[in-house]
Amino acid sequence: MIRLILVASFVILFLVFSIPLLIAEWIIGKYNMDLKNKSSLAIVKWAFRVCLFIAGTHITVIGEENVPKDEPVLYIGNHRSYFDILITYVRVPRPTGYIAKKEMLKWPLLVNWMKNLHCLFLDRNDLKQGLKVILTAIDKVKSGISICIFPEGTRNRVNHTFMEFHEGSFKIAVKTGCPIVPMTIYNSGDIFEDHLPKIKKAQVILEYGKPIYIRDLPKEDRKKIGAYTQNIIETTYSKIKEGAVQQIE
Repeated sequence: MIRLILVASFVILFLVFSIPLLIAEWIIGKYNMDLKNKSSLAIVKWAFRVCLFIAGTHITVIGEENVPKDEPVLYIGNHRSYFDILITYVRVPRPTGYIAKKEMLKWPLLVNWMKNLHCLFLDRNDLKQGLKVILTAIDKVKSGISICIFPEGTRNRVNHTFMEFHEGSFKIAVKTGCPIVPMTIYNSGDIFEDHLPKIKKAQVILEYGKPIYIRDLPKEDRKKIGAYTQNIIETTYSKIKEGAVQQIE
């Protein structure tokens, strides 16, 4: 329980003491939005790194060279843990907004930082609002902001399984032509969700696949780009799992 208490305490203290930073970021944004994007990115990445350090999370990153640095991308990943956001965000090379559930709007200060990072808030029960979020995300990508989505729609609570990827999430890449970067996250549930309410030391693997450009795919794969991307992530996950089992043996 001590790690949970320490992580929660740090988050609360960061949010409270970051109020002057939020004010400063608001002022900076009035005059130089690009500078605000970079400074908000740096501040939150630092806070997330501290959380991961306190949690005792060690991350092995594979294939990071596959992430384009000169253009915005659509990150697509499997989702098992709250820590997936921290694990992936500390690696992004440019401003990146995450698609989050609308319930996050209830958290003061946290939601201010999320908005600074171009996060968007989705009501999973409102299709019309969901379409507006996707259209906004398309505009974000066109303006140079990367977007990250976990297209299973929610955290998968069953270990080593996948829920169907929602095809609508991929319209961001279809409409903008931006590359899709598959992210395979292995063992993140071992940090927290597998033994609630304790946070334990864990070894997590984050593997980036080669960028997918929809225009280069055969017509049939373009029609089912969600299933195509899911297959890549599932195959990578199985490979990582097999390697982990062999290490144990």
